[in-house]
Amino acid sequence: MNKLWNTITEHIVAPTRLTADQLLGLLTPIGRSVHMRRHAASVIVARVQLISALFALLVPLWAVVDVLVFDGITATWLVLLRLVSAGVFVALAWPREVSATRPYTQAVVMLLIMLMVPPLFYLVSLQIIDPVGLTDSQRLVAQLYTFMPTIVLGGLAIFPLTALEILLFSLPVLGIALTGMTSGGAELALDQHGAALWFMLMMMGVAMFSGMSQSHYMESLVYKAMTDPLTGAYTRRSGTEALELMFRLSSMSGKPLAVAFFDLDHFKTINDNYGHEAGDHALCTLVERLRGTLRRGDVLVRWGGEEFIAVLPDMPADQMPAFLQRLRGAGFGTRPDGTPLTASIGVAESMADGVMDWPALVELADQRMYAAKHGGRDRAVLPGELTVMLEGAATAATPTAASAG
Repeated sequence: MNKLWNTITEHIVAPTRLTADQLLGLLTPIGRSVHMRRHAASVIVARVQLISALFALLVPLWAVVDVLVFDGITATWLVLLRLVSAGVFVALAWPREVSATRPYTQAVVMLLIMLMVPPLFYLVSLQIIDPVGLTDSQRLVAQLYTFMPTIVLGGLAIFPLTALEILLFSLPVLGIALTGMTSGGAELALDQHGAALWFMLMMMGVAMFSGMSQSHYMESLVYKAMTDPLTGAYTRRSGTEALELMFRLSSMSGKPLAVAFFDLDHFKTINDNYGHEAGDHALCTLVERLRGTLRRGDVLVRWGGEEFIAVLPDMPADQMPAFLQRLRGAGFGTRPDGTPLTASIGVAESMADGVMDWPALVELADQRMYAAKHGGRDRAVLPGELTVMLEGAATAATPTAASAG
């Protein structure tokens, strides 16, 4: 069974591999990381704007066909309907920045509006076009309008969406299609409507497969671009993006945001005495231990060399001593000679320190990290220049800690 699964994932989602947990993540958007949601939102918004710009031009141009095929009154109403639709597409295509706080909500709303325009156009056109006494050319154009819901379902395939999202987007489109099929008192009939419904379901299935494949591939690329290849922690670039977003959200909500700046003690001696491979192992061990203790919503960033930053949302300064003792109690790993790895830690907290932006928050944590290092290592310096001796439970005020950095 595992061999069959590996063969399927190798040929369908290559060049990446798909685990059972990742498959569940492709079926539903619940559990998507903040970075993945932001990247998916950017792609969705960009594609909505591009498609809307194209339709803003093509939809009014088709009015020439309406004028040539239908009588004056019918053509006038259809042209007005096209102008309204084109106006919606222009509004969607208008250049705009992706929301900093709710990017995915913005993307979903824009996509839903764009998807609903063609089916609603079709539904309204049924009220405009009198089916009695149509010529062959008029009947042909009217039949072309009936394909609009199907085209929309197929168009979902170009968006990186999960299966559940595509299903939810498809339901109103299918509902409009069914409404159109039963307009004028007609009843659903298998021989008359079965093929059309089957084809729409097929388009929805294709869209699900394509959307899930795009989501998985995008997630793989985002993960590789955002994470340090050695340790798996966030890179400095992706970490600053997370910091900026989390600082903005904490400021808006009035909740604290803490940053813990870690620097391994005497790390250079590991590289000098045991080689860089031993140093790499020490870094990976530190990240593994920290991840086992940090909370689910915390973010760990490799800031450079042996320096790491833990971004801790909703972590007030008065909870930091106990939190850091738990981290140190779990251990940071061992050195090649068997002695424990230790770290000097500087902590800054947005509300306690009254900082106005995330760079100031990181800079303050960096200064306190150096104060901890100069004060004897294996300790943390917190807001209020409180020193936490990580090898024990004692804490003491150190008024000169700030100047030590």
